[in-house]
Amino acid sequence: MATQLETFESNLGTVRTDVTRATPSTFEAAIADAIVEPAVGTSLPFEEVSLANTDVVCDPTSTQLREAACGVTAAAIGVADYGSVVLEATPDGAEFAGLFPDRHVVVLRKRDIVPDMAAAFERLGDRFRDGRDDAVIATGPSATADMGELVHGVHGPRETHAIILESEEQSERDGETRGENDVQ
Repeated sequence: MATQLETFESNLGTVRTDVTRATPSTFEAAIADAIVEPAVGTSLPFEEVSLANTDVVCDPTSTQLREAACGVTAAAIGVADYGSVVLEATPDGAEFAGLFPDRHVVVLRKRDIVPDMAAAFERLGDRFRDGRDDAVIATGPSATADMGELVHGVHGPRETHAIILESEEQSERDGETRGENDVQ
């Protein structure tokens, strides 16, 4: 039986989203491999990692956002059953960095992956009740068939990439199980 993480990764692949597992020590290399320049983003709300030492311009101007080929944002939640991520609106406009450029790199922690939509709404419940209910549930790249054949990137990114952040200890345990310790 597949683990929740394996289900999430498999479903991300089904919706055309590349996946990289990273730890705090491999995060900067994972970002470097995943982005296309010029890249913009917003500060990540995680203590473990930061975009400060990367080629991602945080808090971009409107011109930088328009010219960006890639946006990097954090996801509050990953939904394993669908390969979806929950992107919360932030005061610094994370939704623009995630939805406007052609490539979206989303960063989420392994511990923020839930099994299904019911669990996602349960976790979001307190925030929604407090009036913090601006969120986008994104599943893979933008796609539409409004005018005939399926086209990607009309209403959002053409390409998506998820970086799943694991603790160093969890990665070592998983590596022993899988027989490898490299970032995937």
